[in-house]
Amino acid sequence: MMQRIFVTDVAPRDGLQNQKVAVSTESKVRLIELLALAGVQSIEATSFVSPWAVPQMSDAGELTPAVSARLPGLRVSVLVPNLKGLERACSAGAREIAVVLSATETMNRKNINMGLAQATEVSELTLAEARRLGLRTRAYVAVAFECPFEGITPLDEVLRLSARMNAAGAGEIVIADTIGAASPAQVRERMRAVQETIPVEKLAMHLHDTRGMGVANAWAALEVGIRRFDASVGGIGGCPFAPGAAGNLATEDLVLLAEQGGFSTGISLDGLLDAVDFAESALGAPLGGRSINWLRGVRKRRAVE
Repeated sequence: MMQRIFVTDVAPRDGLQNQKVAVSTESKVRLIELLALAGVQSIEATSFVSPWAVPQMSDAGELTPAVSARLPGLRVSVLVPNLKGLERACSAGAREIAVVLSATETMNRKNINMGLAQATEVSELTLAEARRLGLRTRAYVAVAFECPFEGITPLDEVLRLSARMNAAGAGEIVIADTIGAASPAQVRERMRAVQETIPVEKLAMHLHDTRGMGVANAWAALEVGIRRFDASVGGIGGCPFAPGAAGNLATEDLVLLAEQGGFSTGISLDGLLDAVDFAESALGAPLGGRSINWLRGVRKRRAVE
């Protein structure tokens, strides 16, 4: 049997959070619905952060119950920065939360206005409370390869923080190449090292395609046993607090890589194209990963046969 790859599409949250075009709640729900129809079983829908800091996520309290009502069987996670965000998420009916801990002092201060020590403690407290409430949990270790402010992130720090998040009870540890600075060799090295203390089945990768190596990095992760990935349909994304963070690894590129590499995703490329088309209309801008023109050409040729 083919090995299964598990994909969490982060377009509704990480993809839309820094877009200049306001996207309506209904359009966000429709995008999530199209992703679910394509076979995506896990979606990061929104974040319960300050509406002033991230205006595109200001409708989190309305979006979360709307998605739950329309797609009750879908695994939906939401990002929360602290206990207050967790309280808001719970009030909206969230069943899975994620925390983001940056691996450098400066990135934490730029992202959440806390130092590394305080951010670590807040993440641990938030995870513990979420688990007490019976919620599923994910923990991101951001800028795990390179920080836009401090340069190369020490591997020892990534290992230390990953272990702290694991000990705090995170159900999934997501190693994030936040600004798309990693190389395949670095991915293999770091993901092998993290596996020495954390079971590989709990590990995921969050990749960006800033330097054109998103797919290569995904393959390197597959080579060392990683089977869980974040991706963003159409390659939408980028962190508003991390200079140089371009779009995420496109979901369609990841699925194409996995399927042609002998893995199973359960996700329809045609369905993803429908989601890309819808997102393009909502944002008024061309979207798509590196394979988008080829995928559209295949669909067009098939339609006239």
